[in-house]
Formats: sequence, structure tokens, C-alpha cells
Amino acid sequence: GLIVMSLDLDRMYTAFMMNAVPGLWSSVSFASLKSLGSWVKDLIYRVDFMHTWLVHGEPAAFPLPVFFFPQGFMTGTLQTFARKYQVAIDTL
Repeated sequence: GLIVMSLDLDRMYTAFMMNAVPGLWSSVSFASLKSLGSWVKDLIYRVDFMHTWLVHGEPAAFPLPVFFFPQGFMTGTLQTFARKYQVAIDTL
């Protein structure tokens, strides 16, 4: 017979049936232990935040969980502050 679903698609289907994030998605996504439904809500929130930032400019506050690598965002923020106020980043 003809193979309709690959092994990856079968694993994805199984993950959906167990309300889990498929391995293919989690390997290229933000770290999360949430169920599939909660993970999708979180993803939608992240995308909405980034879209709002892009369309309306820099927000007054940044929720750290929306970033894929929050440590990198914090390092960038420290570097921006250090350059703006001409202070050594090590003193921050």
C-alpha cells in the first residue's frame, strides 16, 4: 500500500491526541512544559505582543516570558543603558 503519513506526521498526530506539543515544534520553539492548548494560547500572546510592538512602537513594559531567550534581551537592555549613560556594563 501507499504510505500516507510519514513517521514525523504520525508522531505529531499522536502528540495532538495526547494534548502535548509535538516534538518537531518544541525543538524549534520556546521552552515550555504546558499542554498543547495552553502552549498555543501562550504562542498567540507572544505573537500579539510582538505585533503590537512592531505596529505601535516600544511598549512601556516588557513581559520577559514573551522572549525566546530572555537573558539575551536583558543583556541587550544593559548594553543599551550603558552606552546611553556612558557607564561600564560591569557596574550595572
